[in-house]
Amino acid sequence: MSHLNAYSRSVMLIFCLLLMSPLVSASMAEHTQKLAEHVYSYGDPAAGYTSMFIVTADGVIVIEPVNSKHAKGLLKAIRSVSQQPIRYLLHSHNHWDHAGGGQVFRDEGATIIAHVEAYEWMQANPHKDMALPDESWSGNKKTIVLAGTRLELHYLGMNHGLGMTVFRLPKQKMVYIADIVTPERLLFTIVPDFNIKQWIRSLKDIEAMDFTTAIFSHGRAVGSKKDIRANREFIEDLRAAIHTEFKKGTPPFSIPDLVRLPKYQHWAMYDEWLSMNAWRLLLDDHMGPFPWRPAHAYEMKH
Repeated sequence: MSHLNAYSRSVMLIFCLLLMSPLVSASMAEHTQKLAEHVYSYGDPAAGYTSMFIVTADGVIVIEPVNSKHAKGLLKAIRSVSQQPIRYLLHSHNHWDHAGGGQVFRDEGATIIAHVEAYEWMQANPHKDMALPDESWSGNKKTIVLAGTRLELHYLGMNHGLGMTVFRLPKQKMVYIADIVTPERLLFTIVPDFNIKQWIRSLKDIEAMDFTTAIFSHGRAVGSKKDIRANREFIEDLRAAIHTEFKKGTPPFSIPDLVRLPKYQHWAMYDEWLSMNAWRLLLDDHMGPFPWRPAHAYEMKH
């Protein structure tokens, strides 16, 4: 009988521990992936966007709402693994295609936060699907600690859009990156709202961070530091190929149709976007990067 009582007590203890855990569901919603203990991604490959969320004993931190449709799917994904309250919704940057859907999480009680550059742009450029953040932050770094989970927000200065923030989980050695890296895919079409020179600098700053796993908002969701390096090397190789044609005396406006980079021909959109990428880099170097600020204005201060 004593053995039975001991067994019963063990079963009851396990049951209680499960109830106390922030993870209360054994089955995750569709398009949800467990990345590390209490860290998850959500993204429908057909839609092309990936978000990340972190579950703690005192609530959930959400990164990147995208739009209302995506945000509703993201909320469903969160509820498939935890019933903890949603404490924070964090924006990576200002662009409408990433910054929509915030009201879904405001209705859940979340505090919405963005870098001040993104916040001010959102305030000046309202959109029917974008909820103005509740708070903004400034400087190069902000840290959020929730139930012992530490999340770092890194603003790397000018690169793409406004207020672009890279998120790092030090314990898990993991980062979340929006837009400025898409693994094994060429730069997006005509490379809109990117500062090429400062983008390269930002990628070098990310490479210097301590992490092993990277989560990307577009393309393959999970990767590593080598994807950041490869993205930077593609930009540098394309620029070098353009400069080689300059030195040959090739008429500048003929260069985009002549440049080829066989090293990257297996990347997505190589045939469709290579000449557009070349046009952007060529014009950037011909006219001078715009807008421009001195690189030292964004030196990382940690």
